[in-house]
Amino acid sequence: MTQPLHLDPIPFITLPNWVKAASQCGFNIEPVFREVGIAMDLIHLESATVSAPLLQQVMNACVARTRDSPLHFPFVLGETFAFDYLPDIDTFLSTSPTLRDGLRVFDWVRELINPMIQVQLEDAGAEAHLVLKLAAGVEPPPNPYFSETTFASIVKFGRRLLGPSAPFLRLCFRHARPAHGDAYEAYFRVPVLFDQPEHLLAFDRVLLDRPLEGAFPALHKQAEYRVEQRLAKLPARPGPNTGLVAAIEQTFEAQPALLGQGVERMAAALGLHPRTMQRRLQDEDQRYADVQDRARFKLAAKWLQDTPQDLETISERLGFSDRRSFTRAFTRWSGLSPSAFRGRQASEG
Repeated sequence: MTQPLHLDPIPFITLPNWVKAASQCGFNIEPVFREVGIAMDLIHLESATVSAPLLQQVMNACVARTRDSPLHFPFVLGETFAFDYLPDIDTFLSTSPTLRDGLRVFDWVRELINPMIQVQLEDAGAEAHLVLKLAAGVEPPPNPYFSETTFASIVKFGRRLLGPSAPFLRLCFRHARPAHGDAYEAYFRVPVLFDQPEHLLAFDRVLLDRPLEGAFPALHKQAEYRVEQRLAKLPARPGPNTGLVAAIEQTFEAQPALLGQGVERMAAALGLHPRTMQRRLQDEDQRYADVQDRARFKLAAKWLQDTPQDLETISERLGFSDRRSFTRAFTRWSGLSPSAFRGRQASEG
């Protein structure tokens, strides 16, 4: 339920939610599925997929069928979304001790329902932001429908955990105000801004760790275990669930400060739970420490060759405790000390 990837097929375990939303909007979705060639197979629903262009066609057709209705299909689709075929996720969410703990569900949704969902928690001082980002390889959608659907679900589950009067501060969208823009505040019941730098839902940061009424520690842990067992049985698949090493390397290059901040900070930068990131690295037969070393070596070599930075500065930027640790590591990687490497590069240049 987010911007579709233009190359890889998308799991379509949410098919029943589309059927339910169409019914609530007063039309039968079966002719739409038949017209675009989507198989309606509940028997093999967990392995069903749909291409992004077809999903976009279905969304456009459903919006067209509700154009003269007071209901806007993307809002209804988000509102009707439920973990019907993944009850353990629903139990985990319902029994979460805090909102922060419950947000782990976004990792699981991406793996089990839609690999294109990229919802990240970002600290903004006194505020917290749930930011919807484009996954790698995702093109900007031609309309706002999928972002509308995603935030309809986020707001729905947020109110389920925090209460119907959850004090959300504002909802921001990157797209321009659409023709149906007046429906946004009436539906979401929060101030809505358009033409913003990011899609995000803002709320008071203290809500993240406020105890929730539905907390049930024993069931919460059992649900977590069952979801993790399900994830462990998943086969490695292409697309956003692989290529993690490349994503980590790119993030290190863009944010070198992460080199000295541990696995948890890198996982947060990628919008993943640390255990999820570690498991995906195992799927690629990689260790985080090895990926980190390769990134450090690549950046060290670049800075030694292309900049006048002294060794202390480079050591600090790479997250080493001191210059000697950096020198030992670089010598192990290259067979040369940093000074010798810089001298050789200068003579060859």
